Amino acid sequence: MSRRLDIELTSNRQDGTWTWRAAGAKSPKGVVDSSLLSSSAKTGDVLKVEADFDIDGISVLSVVQMREKGQRGNMLEMLASEKSFTPVTQKLAEKPKSDRKGGRDAKGKRDGDTRPGRPPRDPNAPKRPESTRPDGTTGRPARPARPARPHFTAPPEMPKRPTAKRLKPKHVHRTAVLETLPVEQRGVAERALEGGIKAVRDAVKIQNDQLRKDGKPEVPSDGLISMAQNLLPKLRVADWLDKAEAAKSDLATLDLRDLRSVVVASEDPMVLRDETTRALASELKVALKERQEAAQTLWLSDIVDALKVGRTVRALKMSSEPPKAGQPFPSELGAKLAAAAVAGLTTETAPDRWIALLEALAFSPIRVQVKLSTMPQQPTEALLSTVKRLAPLLPQIATLFGIEVAPGMSAPRPLRPTRPVRVKPKSTQIKPAVTEPVATEPVATEPAPTSAE
Repeated sequence: MSRRLDIELTSNRQDGTWTWRAAGAKSPKGVVDSSLLSSSAKTGDVLKVEADFDIDGISVLSVVQMREKGQRGNMLEMLASEKSFTPVTQKLAEKPKSDRKGGRDAKGKRDGDTRPGRPPRDPNAPKRPESTRPDGTTGRPARPARPARPHFTAPPEMPKRPTAKRLKPKHVHRTAVLETLPVEQRGVAERALEGGIKAVRDAVKIQNDQLRKDGKPEVPSDGLISMAQNLLPKLRVADWLDKAEAAKSDLATLDLRDLRSVVVASEDPMVLRDETTRALASELKVALKERQEAAQTLWLSDIVDALKVGRTVRALKMSSEPPKAGQPFPSELGAKLAAAAVAGLTTETAPDRWIALLEALAFSPIRVQVKLSTMPQQPTEALLSTVKRLAPLLPQIATLFGIEVAPGMSAPRPLRPTRPVRVKPKSTQIKPAVTEPVATEPVATEPAPTSAE
């Protein structure tokens, strides 16, 4: 089977043959008869040939004539016409009026409609008398005026305080004490540190019950309990030191609850035995007192600022969260807060607003000072349910709604906020997230403020 090959002429023999090799390579190579070449062939020419490849070698059959560069195949010659060129013009035909009006003519008739058109109206003809309604009115009755939507201006936002840091001890002293103990005592020490001697006694009881079921000898509980009693003082001191050092490093930004818990734990007799722990405990007590005084000042100023901008619900909620328990609420500020609450609970106030104000007022220290003489014109079921639940804390308002407070009725707790729960869809269809309330009763949210707030 022949195929094409590019060869380069290398030399001319005197016996009428030429030697060749593959163009640009040393092999393959062979001999070609000079009768297949042109008379102008010379050494170094590159030719395309038809060659036959067999066992004896490569035999050149013929030379393929290559097309010269720039040479094209059959070309058509374009002859210019002798006629003069006339440009083509286009003019769009104007659409009839019937087409522009959706198939209707000037009289409103459709295309193809054979019915006679409406006669022209006589300007001198008498007007048709207007129809008289049973109520005596004529013409179309006027639409009733839409009730004006309540318009209010949202109060400005309150400045947010930076979030306090929570206590995060590093367990340096606790780990050091545990490493000094044998391995078999570390489990007892950790259990005693977490739950005290009672936790160790319960753990030994559970272990002995399981050993008794398996038919194995029980572990003596007296030895483990005495071991825990001996290890517990050192472990408590080490645990308190870890918390105290962490609290000291973040005294300016630490949460007051965490700082107060560390100071209360310093009253442990085991902690007061050491001189070092007593000095650190005294330092934390002084810092706690300063922090509480500063927090008390900021707390009162935030309540005053909330009242100035009309955020009564926020002021009531803040009044129920003092930085230090047992501090009396200022009487002057309490009177202003009670007056703001009374001004917000009127007959024009929406029921949702009533619910938000009552939920905040019930746990405020000025709830007894709020005396109402009016109630909503149409109280909703949600509002009545809220008043009934808060009746032990707001008996004067419950009486206004006709709800009696049973003697010995326990006071309710503040409602917890709802938490959205994401539900995975069973199919590829995307479903909205379902909100499941944590509390068993509906949570009162603070609606948009009215003109009173």
